Amino acid sequence: MSLILALFYSLLHLCFLIFFPTGSGVAQKVTQDQSDVSSQVGQSVTLNCRYETSLSTYRLYWYKQLPSGQMTYVIRQGSEATNARKDRYSVNFKKADKSISLTISALQLEDSAKYFCALHDSQCLK
Repeated sequence: MSLILALFYSLLHLCFLIFFPTGSGVAQKVTQDQSDVSSQVGQSVTLNCRYETSLSTYRLYWYKQLPSGQMTYVIRQGSEATNARKDRYSVNFKKADKSISLTISALQLEDSAKYFCALHDSQCLK
């Protein structure tokens, strides 16, 4: 059975969900190039994300939007941390390349969703 993971093309500038604007004028951009990714139940899939920021400290998040519309947190990666791993989710973070990929292993039907990569300015709360 095919499992379709729909990725939403997005340009996001998130600063803790826009509630805490920095006012710093720092440009940030997140880009997801893939549109639809298909795989089989039980296999793995990798979703890619590129970003731009001039900040040295930040966090990257992966969220998924269920068919119901509900947004769910998946995993977080700090700019100073080693590659994150949580359950069937793992991250390959390349700070120098400004890229991050999410690998979902042992795919299940419940993994069918739109996946979003977001950048959080860690300086928002300073």
